[in-house]
Amino acid sequence: MAEEVPVELRYNGEAFAVMMATPADLEDFAFGFSLSEGLVAGIGDIRGVRVHARLEGHVLDIDAPSAVPSRYGDERLLPGRSGCGLCGSRHLEDVLRPIAPVADGPRVGTDALERAQAALAGRQPLNAVTGAMHAAAWATQTGEVVLVREDVGRHNALDKLLGALVRDGVDLGDGFVLVTSRASYEMVTKAARLGIGLLAAISAPTALAVDLARASRLTLAGFVRPGRCVVYSHPQRLAGAGARD
Repeated sequence: MAEEVPVELRYNGEAFAVMMATPADLEDFAFGFSLSEGLVAGIGDIRGVRVHARLEGHVLDIDAPSAVPSRYGDERLLPGRSGCGLCGSRHLEDVLRPIAPVADGPRVGTDALERAQAALAGRQPLNAVTGAMHAAAWATQTGEVVLVREDVGRHNALDKLLGALVRDGVDLGDGFVLVTSRASYEMVTKAARLGIGLLAAISAPTALAVDLARASRLTLAGFVRPGRCVVYSHPQRLAGAGARD
């Protein structure tokens, strides 16, 4: 069965948020969450992460002197469910923060999406055992899947992937992300904040996700299947694709 435990994120000794997550790749999660939430400006702002196992779950102690979780105030200290990307935020401005436009990147063929989608199923060992896990994958321009992270929460899987990519020094403008879930607004926000130009989802996007993708100049594709996909924004990064109105 899939593991789902409370994971508390602390910045410089101060509790910030508790997320329900799969207790694997937690250092990647700490880096990815910090960057995708805009709590630090870059990986160099994180001096270290310590993972502490507790009876109730896990604690991530993040040493980041320049982190700015204080902008959320004490109200951020709410638990986040594995299926929720905004749990712990009570104010509209915390949810819909502006995102800088993504820089133009290389064009990817629609065949690369199909190739990555076909390869991803064999790169999900936890889901193969439990049938209850989401995955986020990083693929090259040709569709080669080079890195995968899994979690019970779709946004947690993406944060783990982003953290691993940044820690490995991967050029985030030189590939794309494929997720096994729907493309909700927080998935677009996290990808765009780190400069990823193409987010592809096996399921559907939400209307807000499409609006944010258009505003941030991110290419958003949904319903990725063998031989087809639907492109909702900025089709210039997908060779031969046309956008859906």
